[in-house]
Amino acid sequence: MTMQLIVTHPGSAHKDDFLACSLLAHLHGVPIERREPTDEDLANPLVCVVDVGGSHDPQQSNFDHHQFPRDAPPLCALSLVLQNMGLYEDALSFCAWLRPAEWLDTLGPNETAKLMGIPRTALGELNSPLDTTLLNRFAKQTELDSDSPIYQVMCMVGQDIVDYLTSLRERLEYLKGHCQYWSIPTDNEPIQALFLERSDVLADSPSLGIHAFVHREGKQNDVQALVYPDQRGEGYGLTRYNDNQRLDFSQIEAHDDVRFAHKRGFVAKVTTTNPSRLKQLLADAVVEPGG
Repeated sequence: MTMQLIVTHPGSAHKDDFLACSLLAHLHGVPIERREPTDEDLANPLVCVVDVGGSHDPQQSNFDHHQFPRDAPPLCALSLVLQNMGLYEDALSFCAWLRPAEWLDTLGPNETAKLMGIPRTALGELNSPLDTTLLNRFAKQTELDSDSPIYQVMCMVGQDIVDYLTSLRERLEYLKGHCQYWSIPTDNEPIQALFLERSDVLADSPSLGIHAFVHREGKQNDVQALVYPDQRGEGYGLTRYNDNQRLDFSQIEAHDDVRFAHKRGFVAKVTTTNPSRLKQLLADAVVEPGG
């Protein structure tokens, strides 16, 4: 079945309709029209109707959630498209941004802030010019096709989401066979680090999927540091896992083999590839109680 068109609502744009349309634009490469759908659109399975139309019917390529009852699970148009693609469960597990996007679109900012445990004002403060520019430019369009810069960016976004999710399971299995858990002795409780060896297989994005791997292995409360191949050079990156405060990499910035250490202490880049030396650098970065 070859799609002909994507239709989404006019007016203001939000992350859920932008990302849902990005996925569909990547998959089908067809134009997007921002207008109210017709009955013919809703009845035509070759027209994707997104976030408008009052119908959720994947067989008819209709992906709206606004008709769901008030107490329904917080699924947005993006959720429905991901479900139809068979990617929703993996996205929910490994894309930390998805659940807040669902909450924001279905529950509103006040409830979302409560669920995230942050002040209401933080939601606006976390927006960047990337968010506002892309959404505003998308909102101003009535038609987009492959000649539109916004459409081209949307296809890139959709491709990156699909590529990440479809390759993630394979990547996690690879990491299982190539990651090591290091225990770094300290004057108190040892530091646990996850080390990923350098490989041509992951040369383009060596650290991608490591956080998801730690989560899948159930090691979130055990691991304090990550050691992974540096994408910019032959050495390694050292970083705190979940910003664990037992490590401060600014303490090692004076070492000859430390190329960069952030003044805030959460990351460092080193030139050494020797595991023993990497372990020593981790030990030197430990913050002992009262130190």
